[in-house]
Amino acid sequence: MSIDNQFAQAQVDVKTLTKRPTDAQLLDLYALFKQATDGDNDTKKPGMFDIKGQFKWNAWKNKAGMSKDAAKQKYIDLVSELLKAYA
Repeated sequence: MSIDNQFAQAQVDVKTLTKRPTDAQLLDLYALFKQATDGDNDTKKPGMFDIKGQFKWNAWKNKAGMSKDAAKQKYIDLVSELLKAYA
């Protein structure tokens, strides 16, 4: 199965979790997904009152320089770990 197909399947699989992952795991999922689909974060940083937005922005910004395929693989691996822990 190609990495794109595995990535698509991981996006479906993550929605089947029966328990909520930690905030850190959710941020990592978000950041890896954004890096895999959009590449490096070149968006404007959210305002100081948008705390949630800042966490998400920083998590994605920390993945800068990672290739889309590497981000897809890390996303797939993380979803696999979460399925073992929370399914």
